[in-house]
Amino acid sequence: MQNPIQEIEKYIRDIKDFPKPGIIFKDITPLLADPKAMKLTTNELLKRVPKEVDKVIGIEARGFFFATLLAEHLDAGFIPVRKPGKLPYKTHEASYELEYGSDTLAMHIDAIKPGEKVLIHDDVLATGGTAAAVAELVEKAGGEVVMLNFLIELEFLKGRDKLAGYPVSSLLKY
Repeated sequence: MQNPIQEIEKYIRDIKDFPKPGIIFKDITPLLADPKAMKLTTNELLKRVPKEVDKVIGIEARGFFFATLLAEHLDAGFIPVRKPGKLPYKTHEASYELEYGSDTLAMHIDAIKPGEKVLIHDDVLATGGTAAAVAELVEKAGGEVVMLNFLIELEFLKGRDKLAGYPVSSLLKY
């Protein structure tokens, strides 16, 4: 077998002009459909993660896929971070700027106990606004961000710059 990262990359499909003209969308559904590719990806993500993690956050919605697997392997709890109004209990919220406008994310107020070590996972690091907002939620709850972990990083968007001061890891870089 070739390099594991090159093997994983075979399962990422480019979709031109989605969700709007000029965008090349990195589609991970072929990867999700193949159990061997999922296992390989999970193992590669785990190699980069600190072993002391109390909770793993998955960012809605594609971040949930691997975040739950990482949580299971790390013997950690899983926390979903979603759009406002999607979680049933009281929430902390953090807003962030998008290219045009802003958005908000929410997390249950009791999801993290003070001092817990938290891994944040999402499928793609683009501009960094989403991940920075989630890091803010973790810190608002008294948790410690031990790493921001991504399957794909779109380097040309410089999202890592918004995450200065945090350890950041991504498997695939475009």
